[in-house]
Amino acid sequence: MNAFWSYFWPPFGAGLVAGLIAGAFAFRRKRGRAVALAIGLVAALALAALWHGPLGAADRFAAKVERDVRATLVYWDIPQVSGHLHRGPLTRRIILSGPADDFQRSELVRIIAEVPGVSTATWSSDRGGVPLIAQGAAVAILGFLLGLLVAYLRELRRRYNAQWNW
Repeated sequence: MNAFWSYFWPPFGAGLVAGLIAGAFAFRRKRGRAVALAIGLVAALALAALWHGPLGAADRFAAKVERDVRATLVYWDIPQVSGHLHRGPLTRRIILSGPADDFQRSELVRIIAEVPGVSTATWSSDRGGVPLIAQGAAVAILGFLLGLLVAYLRELRRRYNAQWNW
């Protein structure tokens, strides 16, 4: 599994579980629905932030992507060029540096942008991209919404089956 999927699957799964649990409480009764949904959303975002920082997923992601970029540069026989993820905040944008002619510059941007986990590659560090933690939080929210949908469908099925008492 590449670095991209190994970083984003756990926040998605945490959001999915938080959505299922919050939905199970929220769709049973009308009173307290907003509180249950808010607690579930905060839990999903907290789990995504915990995964990103203290559990070290961002550092593992950065190390894996930079190792893959280095291997790609060595494969293409351009070891004098280096590539590092944009930091402060950490993004999925690779900043390339080193001696290269115009052709190598344009082709390296295209080649490095195809490395799994890299959104774009560039030679200048003038602007960053979307922070990795924000992308992780967005994936957690997506998982939370999917979990809510599953919890809602489960509650609809429970209510439909409750009418049959033979």
